[in-house]
Amino acid sequence: MTASPQAEQGRRVEAAPATKPQGSASRGLGSTLRVDRWIIKPGLVAFGLLAFIAYATVSAVFGIPYFGVDYTAQGYHSPFFGIALGEGVLPGWFSPAILVLWMQVFFRGTCYYFRGAYYKAFFLDPPACAVGEPAVHRRFAMENKLPFILMNAHRFALYIVFIPLTVLWLDLVFAVFHDGGLRLGVGVFLIALDAILVSLYTFSCHSFRHLVGGSIDCYSCTAYTQRRHGIWRRVSAINEHHGFYAWASLVSIVIVDLYVRALALDIINTSTPIIGGFL
Repeated sequence: MTASPQAEQGRRVEAAPATKPQGSASRGLGSTLRVDRWIIKPGLVAFGLLAFIAYATVSAVFGIPYFGVDYTAQGYHSPFFGIALGEGVLPGWFSPAILVLWMQVFFRGTCYYFRGAYYKAFFLDPPACAVGEPAVHRRFAMENKLPFILMNAHRFALYIVFIPLTVLWLDLVFAVFHDGGLRLGVGVFLIALDAILVSLYTFSCHSFRHLVGGSIDCYSCTAYTQRRHGIWRRVSAINEHHGFYAWASLVSIVIVDLYVRALALDIINTSTPIIGGFL
């Protein structure tokens, strides 16, 4: 008895060896069917991150011990450092920025946005969407092995980063109420802008979004879950711009640090009175 064509086709499908989906990216580094200039974005990301890392290392880690440039001036504090500790608290070779900087590095280094950015820019994994990786690239296991398994601790980094964020807002308060008077000027404006941008970056974090709205099966069941849903929607609205806040806050940190360093070196003059204080 001859089998029907449908049965023969079914047997051929069952006998066919299983193949692994290959995706849309061509094989070989940079191989792609894309006609746009895809290399610009990862190139800019690599340049921006390397520039910030180099600046932060020179200014925050080596600025005081090796260049003697103070991080506090006229009641303003660099956001790399936080509140001034005073002389003699730490050894001269140890920068107080390290006490705060590691928290920010831990948070930003494990950030979902920055992970996607520097994986593409530095590890070419992949360089861009639908662009081939190196031909000898190992299998993706970055977040299953050390040191990249530490990326899974991002939600704990979120709790820790609230410490330098609180210090940043305290710096703003101390800058405004300086020497018993009210001071509104360029320095106060720059620190306020930096505090706002860093806060938006922190509170637009994916982990914070899950913190306020996750682990809930029914948003409409109780008044409490309805309030949680309202908070979650607001956080989701700023979460859409998380990448912008990530870069804008890096720029604002550098600008405030440059301003404070310029004051400490007497490059700029703050003798012009504004409101009960100085620039």
